[in-house]
Amino acid sequence: MSTDADSAAHDRRDRLQRELLRRARAGTAHRAEAEPVARTGADAGVGHDGRDAPQDAAARTASVPLSRAQRRMWLMERLGGAGDSYHVPFATRIRGPYDVAAFAAALTSLVARHGILRTRYLERDGEPCQEVLPTPLTVPVQVVDADPTHTPELLRRETARPFDLAAGEAVRALVLRHGPQDHTLLLTFHHIAMDGASLETVAGELAVLYAEVAEGTSPHALAPPPQYAEHARREHDALPGYETELKRWSDLLAGAAPPRLPQPAATAPRTSARAAAARSAPLAPDVPDALRTLGAQHKATPFAVSLTAAFAALHRLTGDADLVIGVASTHRSGSAMRALVGLCVNTLPVRVDVSGAPTFSQLLRRVNEALLEAQRHRHIPFDLVLERLGHRARGADGSALIRVTSTLLGEPTVLRLPGTSAEYVDIPSDAAKFTLSYGLGPGDAAVRPQALVQYDANTLDDTVAEAAVRDYAALLHAVAADPELVLADLPLPSPHHDQGLREGTGGAPEAPAGPEDRTPTATGPTPAYVSGSPDPGDRHPAVLALRSHPGVADAVVVQPAQGPPVAYAVLNESIGPSGHELLGLLRRSLATESVPAAVTLLDALPRTAGGSLDRARLPGASRPSAPSGPRAEAVREAFIGVLGSTPSPDDDFFALGGHSLKAVQLAERLRTDLGLPLTGLDVLQARTPRALTALLDERAARQSAAKAVSRPAPRSRDVRPGTVLVTGATGGVGAFVVRELAARGRPVLALARPESAHLITTEGVDVIEGDLADLAGLRAAVAQADAVVHAACTFTRHDVDLAAMETMVDAWRRGPFVFVSSVDAYGHPGTDDVTERTPPHEPVNPYGKAKLDCEAMVLSAAGTGGRGGASAVRSPIVWGAHDRLREQLRWGAIGTLYQSARQGRPIAVPRPGTGGHAWYGAAWVHAAALARAVVECLDQPVHGVANACSGHVSWHDLARDLTELLGTRADLHETEAVPQDLDHRWHYGSTRLAGPLRARPGEDRRTVLADMIGPMTSDPG
Repeated sequence: MSTDADSAAHDRRDRLQRELLRRARAGTAHRAEAEPVARTGADAGVGHDGRDAPQDAAARTASVPLSRAQRRMWLMERLGGAGDSYHVPFATRIRGPYDVAAFAAALTSLVARHGILRTRYLERDGEPCQEVLPTPLTVPVQVVDADPTHTPELLRRETARPFDLAAGEAVRALVLRHGPQDHTLLLTFHHIAMDGASLETVAGELAVLYAEVAEGTSPHALAPPPQYAEHARREHDALPGYETELKRWSDLLAGAAPPRLPQPAATAPRTSARAAAARSAPLAPDVPDALRTLGAQHKATPFAVSLTAAFAALHRLTGDADLVIGVASTHRSGSAMRALVGLCVNTLPVRVDVSGAPTFSQLLRRVNEALLEAQRHRHIPFDLVLERLGHRARGADGSALIRVTSTLLGEPTVLRLPGTSAEYVDIPSDAAKFTLSYGLGPGDAAVRPQALVQYDANTLDDTVAEAAVRDYAALLHAVAADPELVLADLPLPSPHHDQGLREGTGGAPEAPAGPEDRTPTATGPTPAYVSGSPDPGDRHPAVLALRSHPGVADAVVVQPAQGPPVAYAVLNESIGPSGHELLGLLRRSLATESVPAAVTLLDALPRTAGGSLDRARLPGASRPSAPSGPRAEAVREAFIGVLGSTPSPDDDFFALGGHSLKAVQLAERLRTDLGLPLTGLDVLQARTPRALTALLDERAARQSAAKAVSRPAPRSRDVRPGTVLVTGATGGVGAFVVRELAARGRPVLALARPESAHLITTEGVDVIEGDLADLAGLRAAVAQADAVVHAACTFTRHDVDLAAMETMVDAWRRGPFVFVSSVDAYGHPGTDDVTERTPPHEPVNPYGKAKLDCEAMVLSAAGTGGRGGASAVRSPIVWGAHDRLREQLRWGAIGTLYQSARQGRPIAVPRPGTGGHAWYGAAWVHAAALARAVVECLDQPVHGVANACSGHVSWHDLARDLTELLGTRADLHETEAVPQDLDHRWHYGSTRLAGPLRARPGEDRRTVLADMIGPMTSDPG
């Protein structure tokens, strides 16, 4: 039974761990190990009054290549799955007199000074580039009244909102007002434009600029800052001269491999997101001083001492003697670069040989030498080093060379505005950048010294992490007392933790073990299965992984006399994952040597009379033949075209020179050639032509099964006058428009992506395959039609949307054109009642701006060159019984509200009257009503803008509807806070299309929500 004392101790430990995590996130990015050697650099900037400087204006006339660090961020966005891992929140609690308008002016001046904060990211000729945009008139600062108890959730929600890099969105500002002189300020940056050292510059300049506006002080002589675009250009121009140093890096890392960290005791499929977790252990107050003294005696910095301890701890955890740990460095060099705002972080791989039973002092000398050697080449981008190493930079299972990092924690940056007090506010991150990170917190008057490990909870067991941090702490205590101790003689932590390390985790034994005497684990060599042992296949890592799958009842792996092992699995139900799908799971979750050649599904495993596995009755385990057929050939040709070499079926993508950008290119090529869905992440996970072909075969089979559903024979479009082209024909809006047109007997030409074209089975509808990125196909489709309904949208790639609209308008030569737009085009009107004549009002989000630009194109072209009338139909949230609309309900604009209702979490909605607004809620339209309104515009164009709303619902009523329909009991309460995603108080008049929008039976709010939620109630998402 726990006691109050136990709870208090647990709370103290929890607070300490959160504090160490705070410092780890806030202080590591800007604490480079040593001041870099000065290098030349050119300054460019803006006038202090915020106007673009000549250099900045010139930078916008042409695109600039991305720096290597930016390129990595861009690729993570393109590959998918990054979430908010690369968002940089900067929050401060401000107490005292605070002027929001002065802060907005200061922030706008800051954005004017630093072009990187108004830069958009594009792709040209297959390569990413950046363009600096003009300074906005003002950078919006949202102010929300919020009780301090709601602050953490509001900050997390704001931090998690996605950025639109193609629109130049790099910074957002939110102010939570707790009282007249109590505010929390949050600036959220994208990592592609910001790092830890930049935050110090931003904080300092904002304080100066704010003082000028708020206090009316004379302008300070802030020097024109260096511009990031120039840094990226210089780096790009210098790349050809890095050959000698790249060879040096290749020599330093020749033969290096990722550390073999213990795998989880229960092997399970990996998820795309790295779940961050942390463990900490307290240190004696005198340990940091003892370590500093030790460093001074050996002419080493405190960071070098803490890094040495990390190497020693990692050696004890893995048993490996040849280790590589990553440390953070910077591309900033010299005083001219200190004020540079942008992503200048570089990773330095430090490789150390821990063999020979050295003392800690001897190991410190080795680490210090290796660290200094790495720093001599710190200006070489690590991505270039990885490209030079190719597949040698990864382990056999595809794991990255840098899995483990080390840092010395420092104080976080705080925004200090004149006349106020400032307190740093931590915003926890849910994502781990690396598998394992060691941290040393020297402590201060408020925080006791701590040893810390942060880790990816999907990859390491909590028991391993707990034992690792205690071992790290014990090691620091021991070497602080006696640095001449031999590593092998250093004490392990308590027997309890030693037991936690050994039991079922593949962790370190009592003494450091060499590779030759390590206990086999899932990361090491697969054990030899001795004939006659009881079911040796039960011990195979693939068996553990298969049995952990919810759809698998039993599994076994058999090692034939010749050839690779083969797995057999029995499903729980007659319908479940295929053998190919299970094999793909194993490829993604196990080391290469542990993956069987195939997974064969059986109705039951054959057993002897005694109940043991009867191997004689298992199907033969012959090696699978090379894949064949058109998809296998397409995969082979794509590998040749992208990687430049002819692969064998089991050649590894990385071994052939593949990397992230090539994965994106290969996926796009196969998606175009085969008309099947495929992403860069699919390529990185499948890795071999055989596995990629199997994945495509499965997706083709699912597509064929859908096509087998009754579908009318294709009809010729040559004799069908009055044909209406509908883009986005399988989307949530387009599908209803197609249905409405077909019901009225109108001939339809439906544009749909190749992978979803088979879903269109309506009589009277012809299908043309294509998408918004295929401009030639769009032009041809418009030329065939007598009218156009443009309902497709990428939602995030506004450059694609604009190019598509420009192409369609240019090809439009007859008949009417209806563009399905959005009420986001109104922005934030000053009045709560919005008519169809209300002009746009800033701030308008990038999505709304793209809609406005598209509207302008089509409306200005209407009536010219034989074109008919045009209509821009602005819709709010669209509801209807369609899978795409269901996904938007779950994850779109009101996804947070839906997920809270589904999970039964407390729901806070704005109280009417908050901020002077009588109502907060959502406008909505039924998809069928929207389709009727769109078709009406074909016959009677409105020659302008028309709204399409079925109704408006308050957040309170919508939350109540959702909880009742989902059958949950979420606590619903009203608050003075107005979260960003619930800050909507506008009613949209729909007088121009009132007739077709009039609700029909079954189109009321409750009915449509029930139709949408019903099929989702059994879905865990």
